[in-house]
Amino acid sequence: MVFFVISLIVTSAGALTPLNVQDANSINQEIEQLRQNISVQHVFGNNLMLCLPMFIPFVGPIFGLWVLYNTGVVIAAETIATSPQVSPLLTLFMLFVFPFTWMEFISYSTGFAESVWLIRRGTQGLGKRELKNAAILIAIVAVMLLLAAIIEVALILASTS
Repeated sequence: MVFFVISLIVTSAGALTPLNVQDANSINQEIEQLRQNISVQHVFGNNLMLCLPMFIPFVGPIFGLWVLYNTGVVIAAETIATSPQVSPLLTLFMLFVFPFTWMEFISYSTGFAESVWLIRRGTQGLGKRELKNAAILIAIVAVMLLLAAIIEVALILASTS
C-alpha cells in the first residue's frame, strides 16, 4: 500500500509539472500517433517492459519513479492540449474510474515493493528464496498487465469508433 501511495504521489508530481502549450501539443501529437496503431500487444509489451525493471533491487525503484513521473507529465500534456481548463491532477484521478489504471498502478507498486523486499531478504541471507516469490509476482503482474491492456485497448477503440 505504501508503494501504491508513493506511485500516486510521483505521478501527481508529474501531472503538476508546468508545461507550455507548445510542449503539451507536441507530446499530445506523439500520443495521438501511437493511438492510431494501438494494439493489445503494443500496450501490454510497453507496460510489461516498463514494469519488469522495477523488480530489480536498487535501480528498479529509481527507474519506476522516473516512469511514473513521466506518465504524469504525459497526462498533463494531454490535458493541457485537449482541455486546458481542467486540472491535470483531476484528469489523473479520473483515470481511476477505469480498471486498467488500478491494475497498472498495482503492478508497478508490486514491482517497487518486491525490489525493496529482495534487498531486505538478501541482507538476511534469504535472497535465493525470495527470487522464487519474485518470479511468482512477475507472473501475476504479467497476467494483470495483459488483462489491463485488453481493457484499455477495448475502451480506446470503442471511444474512437
